[in-house]
Parts: sequence; C-alpha cells; structure tokens
Amino acid sequence: MSSPTQKVFDHLRTISARALETVNNIDARRRVIDRYFCVHPATSEVRGAWHPARTGHIPLEWVIAGGADPGRRILYMHGGSWISGSPAGYRAFASRISEAAGAVVLSVDYRLAPEHLFPAGLEDCVQAFQWMSENGPAGQAPAGAAFLMGDSAGGNLALAALLKIRDASLPLPSATVAISPATDLTWKSPSLVSRAAVDPIINPKVLPALTSFYLGSRAQPTDPYASPLFGDYSGMPPLLLQVGDAEVLLDDATRLAEHAAGQGCAVTLEIWEGMPHVFQGFAPFLKEASEATAKIGAFIRQH
Repeated sequence: MSSPTQKVFDHLRTISARALETVNNIDARRRVIDRYFCVHPATSEVRGAWHPARTGHIPLEWVIAGGADPGRRILYMHGGSWISGSPAGYRAFASRISEAAGAVVLSVDYRLAPEHLFPAGLEDCVQAFQWMSENGPAGQAPAGAAFLMGDSAGGNLALAALLKIRDASLPLPSATVAISPATDLTWKSPSLVSRAAVDPIINPKVLPALTSFYLGSRAQPTDPYASPLFGDYSGMPPLLLQVGDAEVLLDDATRLAEHAAGQGCAVTLEIWEGMPHVFQGFAPFLKEASEATAKIGAFIRQH
C-alpha cells in the first residue's frame, strides 16, 4: 500500500472511531463527518467560486470552477448515512467535479434524518433538480444538460431521485453518476461480509441502525425509493457507478449495475482496486482519486 493510500486508510479509521464515539450526539457526529476528506490541506482547496441559493425551504450551494459551462449542471447529493454531511464538507470535492466536467455543480442541503424521516430528503433532491433545470448560477435560465450525482447515501438518493423523476413523468437527467452508492437497505450484499475486514470506515454491524434512523418504522427497506436496487431502469439514461474494492458497499454497486443493465440501461461500472469508500474526495492527494474524478468528468462531457 502506497504512503498516500495508507494515510487515507489511517485517516478513515480515525474518522470511524470518532463517529462511533459520538453516536449519541448527532451534532458532534455531523462535525466529525464534515472532516471526512480532510486528510491533507490540498483536499480542502476549492477550485473556483461558490455562492448560496435556495428553492422553497431547501438551502443550495452553487460551486463553479473556472471555465465551467453554466448551462451544463450537476445536482450533487452528499453522503453521510442520511444523518450527516453537508455542502460545506463537499465544497472542495464539488469544485474538482466542476473543473473536470466543465459543468457547474449545485449541492443540495437536503433534510437529514432522524429529524426528517424518509422520504423528506429524497423529495428535497427531486425538487432541487427541477429547480436546477430552470435556474443557473446567474438566475433563471434553462439547463442545456442536467445531471444527477451523489456518493454513499447521496448515491442512494441520486438513484432514487432518478426513479422518482421518471415515475412522476418529469424531464429525465442526461445521465446519473453514483459513487459507492448504498442500493440495498435490506443489507444483503455479500461484500458486507467479504470486505468487512478491509473497509476502514464502514462497520456493517451499524447499518441496520442507520436504516431505522432513515426510514423510521413505517417505510419498508424494499421500497425502490429507499433501496434503488429494486427499481425499474428500463428506458433510463446512462449510469456511471464507481466503487472501491476495499469497501463493504462494493456489491451494492455491482448488483445495481447488473440489475440495471439487465433492464436495458447503459451502465458503466468501475471497480477501483484497493480503494476505500468515496476515495474520489481525496484528490489531489491520492492519485487514484484524481484519475477517478477525471473519468467522471469525461463521462459528464460525453453526455
């Protein structure tokens, strides 16, 4: 394992331990998770500008790298197990996505559990996508191309939003990118066992509790809007799935890719050897993160 990779793994083990220590203090846990990518000063550098926006009750943030096309827009849904994470914690990563894709990024500060149970956060993401389709960073203007993107819980929301947008007969995105998405909240993926010893950040034993925090007692984990693995992807725009092979959610991505491709969706699945959960956010410190971000940018430009 290279020195940068080892430092990322050590950092994630520290984050995991601190998150466990603060499990009963939601505000403290959220502060810990906002440090997820802070392994090196370079990972926190914002490339470009940002400014706030809002639609209804939903806070938003535009992130705009130099040269980004304001008509090409990406709605970004942050990770954090549906109970933490924020646009501020993802600002630097969003700026690198903006730069690589030549697109502006709109980060959505969707409502978090357990204060706001499913489907509140999902509804915010769908509303934000509709708003972004008609509004750019300089004001009202229709998008030339609009994309959905998210990681981990945000990858779950990106895929669920895609399903909900289609089911509501709304205009579909040009494509969707999901990084290390949680796709099966029944937690049946084999990698929850096979990768448990190598994953530095996610303990599979806590995942059922996260489902309870997010869904509450009324929603079912087999609902496709909760578990996108059970959705219908026929007629959907292209998907890009990126996942590391050193994470327990590996098979959440591989199973979703097989399922969607079997329904005729154009799916690109990338499995990155030796990489942990949402490693892309560690660019430019981690070489593989920069390479994966460049691939995301190329996928967005292609579509």
